[in-house]
Amino acid sequence: MTHTLLPLAYAGPIAHWVPICKQQPILWEVEDFYQKQTYRNRMEIHAANGKLMLSIPIQHLGYDGHQNYKDVHIANEFPWQRNHWLSLKIAYQSSPFFEYYEDDIAPLYQNKYASLLAFNKQVMETICELLQIQAPQKTTKTYEKESPRHDLRHLINAKTAKRTVVYEYTQVFSDKNGFIPNLSILDLLFNKGPETVILLQSL
Repeated sequence: MTHTLLPLAYAGPIAHWVPICKQQPILWEVEDFYQKQTYRNRMEIHAANGKLMLSIPIQHLGYDGHQNYKDVHIANEFPWQRNHWLSLKIAYQSSPFFEYYEDDIAPLYQNKYASLLAFNKQVMETICELLQIQAPQKTTKTYEKESPRHDLRHLINAKTAKRTVVYEYTQVFSDKNGFIPNLSILDLLFNKGPETVILLQSL
């Protein structure tokens, strides 16, 4: 069976998780160049005033050369973990399942990670554990600009990714802001809990 080539994002928007929840063979792209303004270091959630982007600060090279994604380090001198966790708590503390998952997700924002790739991998594995599905482990060994696989690497681009409404559900601030599609998988998880996998598998 052909693998689905998928970018390893910061939690990842819901569209990323459809093939994962369907337990399709996943091959994580880890040999590409790091690009700014992508879901590699950004997560979008539904806050009181609408869509809120949480961004992980990274250490830049200091020149215009390319940097491989797997070599990117997090700028931990900034209190981003505290800020992200506080934002998640404020946004979702009244959601049906935040309290249910809180103790499992909190350590992601307490332990320090030097590598962005290592952090994103731990986030992915934690979410898979909460969803009770097997976490994909296979990664690319070389970079292929054109791949014969089912290529979903375009989903990493936060600006140009297609905002598909894969499933419309009740969000914490839906009454105020309306439904916001394709947010972080955490938005769906906190609102729908154990139903998340079943819902995404049905798409």
